[in-house]
Amino acid sequence: MNFIAAGIALCGSALGAGIGNGILMSKLIESVARQPELEGRLRTNMFICMALVEAMPVIVIALSFILMNSR
Repeated sequence: MNFIAAGIALCGSALGAGIGNGILMSKLIESVARQPELEGRLRTNMFICMALVEAMPVIVIALSFILMNSR
């Protein structure tokens, strides 16, 4: 059961990160199209937010390894 729970957690976090990154990039493109002069500032904020979005699957991977090795 631990392996199933870890697999579900990994799938959910990967799916959530993919959706989150897609929304983030679409909003970046939309914002740059509206105000091209803010492109550098928007890109910096995008990288910070993308790092926060991508941190969740990394945390879930660590937790799933712990879950798979627990009894």
